Amino acid sequence: MARQLILAIAESAEILEQQLKNSRTASQKERLQMLWWLKTGQVTQHQTLAERLGRDRSTVTRWLQKYRQGGLSELLALKSAPGKSPHLSPEALAGLQERLRQPPGFKSYGEIVEWLNQTYQLNLTYPTVYNWVRYRLKAKLKVPRPQSAHQEPNADRRFKKTSLQPC
Repeated sequence: MARQLILAIAESAEILEQQLKNSRTASQKERLQMLWWLKTGQVTQHQTLAERLGRDRSTVTRWLQKYRQGGLSELLALKSAPGKSPHLSPEALAGLQERLRQPPGFKSYGEIVEWLNQTYQLNLTYPTVYNWVRYRLKAKLKVPRPQSAHQEPNADRRFKKTSLQPC
């Protein structure tokens, strides 16, 4: 016969039931259900608890250890992966945004790559800088349209004066 599961649960059955009803994630509901079954005496053996939850015994053991060490808050804590750190530091990002707002701005994304390398010592590739500027910062480089070398200096003004005026 399996040995009895002994665990001192600090919360009352009513509090556990209320939190079970108010919990939003499935993992929290499973863990609260486990504590509620233990508190109300419906389950007294480790193996039975694992079978009812549909979890391996090692998972249930790990959950019980978390509860013993840190209480309900530790058991219900949601862990998130740290993820990869962004290529641009917050100060480099702020400096780039400020520089993009200034009137001369940048002529090309290659120029931005060089500026970031010189100013913040960041060795970023062209596609990385393009994605940051174009899609995350929603900025477009303001480059004047090319003009012919044979164009007369005041030809555009004369054209505007002689073109038909809308009625």
